[in-house]
Amino acid sequence: MRMYFFSAVVLSLFLFSCKKDPKNTQLSKPVFPVQNDSVDMLKLNQIQVIGSHNSYRTRTYQPIFDMVMNLYNSGVLSEDLNPQGWDYTHETLPKQFGAFGMRAIELDIYEDAQGGRFYNRGGLVLVDEPMASGLSELNEPGYKVLHIPDFDYNTHYLTFKEALSVVKTWSESNPNHLPIFIQVESKTQTVGDQLSFPFLQPSLPFTPGASDALDEEIKSVFGQDLDKVITPDKVRGTYNTLREAVLAGNWPTLGQSRGHVIFVMEGGLVSQYETGHPSLQGRAMFTFTTSTTDHAAFILRNNSIGSFSNIQQEVAAGFIIRTRADGDTEEARTGDYTKMLAAFESGAQIISTDYYKPDPRYKTEPQNWTDFKVAFPDNKTWRINPVSASQWVSLGIITE
Repeated sequence: MRMYFFSAVVLSLFLFSCKKDPKNTQLSKPVFPVQNDSVDMLKLNQIQVIGSHNSYRTRTYQPIFDMVMNLYNSGVLSEDLNPQGWDYTHETLPKQFGAFGMRAIELDIYEDAQGGRFYNRGGLVLVDEPMASGLSELNEPGYKVLHIPDFDYNTHYLTFKEALSVVKTWSESNPNHLPIFIQVESKTQTVGDQLSFPFLQPSLPFTPGASDALDEEIKSVFGQDLDKVITPDKVRGTYNTLREAVLAGNWPTLGQSRGHVIFVMEGGLVSQYETGHPSLQGRAMFTFTTSTTDHAAFILRNNSIGSFSNIQQEVAAGFIIRTRADGDTEEARTGDYTKMLAAFESGAQIISTDYYKPDPRYKTEPQNWTDFKVAFPDNKTWRINPVSASQWVSLGIITE
């Protein structure tokens, strides 16, 4: 009887995944190899995962933090440079993946085509310290990983390629892992835009070749064929546009996505990255966009409360949404779970947090911090999606 029930579930899932649009059956072969586990027949957009925000980041150097706080309190800096929002730190990526079950990360990148642009940390001048970092990696050409130049630069990984190499090594050691979403924020903002000191790095526009250089960095780590990367071309398949494929449910299954990563970009480089690549043909990454563009697949909705109905509608349509469970350390200070619960109930597939574990200061400074932590009710960090796979939640837990 149990074998009959299992076979029926597998068959019904297979039929469900194919009947959305008969055009799927025209593919000569599946985009990825097929696996047979019942849960693994769910599509990529039919799960929810919890991931970390600014995943590379470690706590701001304390003298600079205190100095920036004084500048902010004096009204010199704008609200988006309030250092109170920087007062968190992260574990290394392997520990996030392993001990804490993160299946989405975020990397902030700045272009540094010639190398050396971020070798000096100008903010140190303001606390009477030498500004040279002494780090030879920062003199090498290539994208650098950091939050805000000169001031909030502490990171586990100095370069984009270094961070990706760590992801790839962990992935190869855990080949059955759930797909890892890698959000890439391409940035230009610096404090030098607000404080015109000669020792601070000003923002610079991306160079004409920045997009191709970024794809090449990804390929230099994951291989020119991007075999373990879920790309826009693989999702689009034989459909005319990426959006058409997404609305038809042409996402790979969970089983087909195991051991893979998937890149999604936001920020100042997006327009250049999309230009000349309709539906992101030939690109390594998806981009966050609106639901009406031809390359629509991922949508950024950071406000899980204000965008709740939009998220539910877009998830139901087939798009993958990223939202946040907390922000700027506010929830860790107040213990307010409203935003987290809205994110869970919205069906957003990627839910980002700074608190996959509580800030340890809640034990020593209970007047300032709480034991706020983001996890699903069973303390898991992934589950079947309650909106896009509501009829399949009874299948149980997802492993890995």
